[in-house]
Amino acid sequence: MFRRTLLPIPFAALLTLAACGNNSVNSPAPVVSAQDAVATATPIKHVVVIFGENVSFDHYFGTYPNASNPTGEPQFVAAAGTPAVDNLSSNNLITANPNALATSPNTAGRTVGSVTIAGLGLPAADLLPFRLDRSQANTSSQNHAYAAEELAYNNGAMDSFPLFTAANSTIAGSTGAFATKGQVLGYFDGNTVTALWNYAQNFAMNQNAYTDTYGPSTPGALEVVSGQNNGVVVSGGTSANAIPDSAGSFTMIGDLDPTGDVCTIAAKSTVTGAMSSNNKNIGDLLNAKGLTWGGFMGGFNLQTVNANGTTGCLRSTFSPVLNATKADYVQHHAWFQYYASTANLAHTRPSSAAVIGSTDPLDNTATPVHHQYDTDDFFAAVKAGNYPSVNFLKAPAIGDGHPGNSDPIDEQAFVTKVINFLQQQPDWKNTAVIIAYDDSDGWYDHRFKAPTSASFDSTTAQSAGGKTVAGTDNLSGVGQCTAAGAVQPQGVNGGVVNGRCGPGTRTPFIVVSPWAKVNFVDDTPITQASVVRFIEDNWLGGQRLGGGSFDATAGSIMNMFNFTGSGNNPPLFLDQNLGTKLAAAPAI
Repeated sequence: MFRRTLLPIPFAALLTLAACGNNSVNSPAPVVSAQDAVATATPIKHVVVIFGENVSFDHYFGTYPNASNPTGEPQFVAAAGTPAVDNLSSNNLITANPNALATSPNTAGRTVGSVTIAGLGLPAADLLPFRLDRSQANTSSQNHAYAAEELAYNNGAMDSFPLFTAANSTIAGSTGAFATKGQVLGYFDGNTVTALWNYAQNFAMNQNAYTDTYGPSTPGALEVVSGQNNGVVVSGGTSANAIPDSAGSFTMIGDLDPTGDVCTIAAKSTVTGAMSSNNKNIGDLLNAKGLTWGGFMGGFNLQTVNANGTTGCLRSTFSPVLNATKADYVQHHAWFQYYASTANLAHTRPSSAAVIGSTDPLDNTATPVHHQYDTDDFFAAVKAGNYPSVNFLKAPAIGDGHPGNSDPIDEQAFVTKVINFLQQQPDWKNTAVIIAYDDSDGWYDHRFKAPTSASFDSTTAQSAGGKTVAGTDNLSGVGQCTAAGAVQPQGVNGGVVNGRCGPGTRTPFIVVSPWAKVNFVDDTPITQASVVRFIEDNWLGGQRLGGGSFDATAGSIMNMFNFTGSGNNPPLFLDQNLGTKLAAAPAI
């Protein structure tokens, strides 16, 4: 006969047993994921950045929260007490607009930057902001080059968009202003961008968010992961997309495909770019701390065969909205492919779903994974219970919002698919989804932020408004982008550099989370680098990238959350096509 010795049970454990009842003795302890066990500054254990393409704030929220609600289109009625926002309607800019006065036929001889203009020859009525109907979701892409946007902003006059960033419509059957360069002044409302308006209603939106610099997709893609667009190594020749920075290197102001990406090679891109070995991105800091993260690009898995039979770099998807088929993967949107430390140039598949987000054994091979995956891998990993801490998502091209290869309806289908899915996961309780954009596409937005980062390039000729302009910078004068108090920022090697003029253009920015403030409009000044700062502040104790990154000066998004509350904001399930509210969670 053995005598059983009863060991003392800790008081906290007794409380747990009492709370759970007698059967809890035989119940397994709750499993806490590695990501949830990581110490964070806030209750957020997972962030998902859905990084869209080419939208100005006014282009999507120009009359928010008031929609026209024509018969037959998704309806939107604002909740009582919805805050007013700084947009076109609140500033009476739809019926009286400086673009109409400055670009009509009677303005010959006006000088903007280094260009003398003679008007567009269009009546002023075609140069006023106008509502784009849901049937007009397929628009042309506007001119969103660094130099063109500076000229359109015209040192804060905000009156030269049709002259410099407008594109002639290429859409069959176009009529009215939609068919002219006046299209650049068009805006959608809650009958087309219904999902985004509903997210703004039920969660938090910032109305004071800007790109870190002027210019198109690639600078924005770099800035949202590093806060830095300087330090580019150009291969294969020279390009106006990467200008000499005055410190012996180059600054990325345009779209260069990433050097060595197999799809760059397949596209036969001749001049390409990569960030220097001195450049770091947020993935490098997360790796150093052993935290899980991933860049998830639509079309990245070259082994997938789409329903239309396409595969490899030619994977493509048909859009009934566009009535066209577009390639899924766009290499110059691929943030982490520009850095040797995080590039997966061969698009190597992860060794297993269990290591998605972690350092893969294949990372020590000649073709490393380096945390780069397909968007399909994100869904698969989360379903398998392997939900990385930090996630950057880029939709397949038809769903990324970029005019010309996408549209607001296809875009909201992707965004709602992601958020509907995440809201049905156990870890929704500690998730934040950030909806942000790489650039404005040159679409009109009325709000100007005087530059705090100056640039003085007057040597690299650029094309804008159908003309060659003298120098890249033309915001405040020929060869100048500056304002009182603006400072020329550091490059990655320490010296001050050109090509980083900003803040640039205003873009939408929404946080969807159980911890987000409800129906809240924040006016805190933020930029794309604020995403980097949030990750650093939440997971890395406020560590900064250094090397001149804008993360050190970017505004904080913390005011969009209510971390003193319960974190119990109810989920919001939306129809993927219409963007309207669903009564119950959809099947996933």
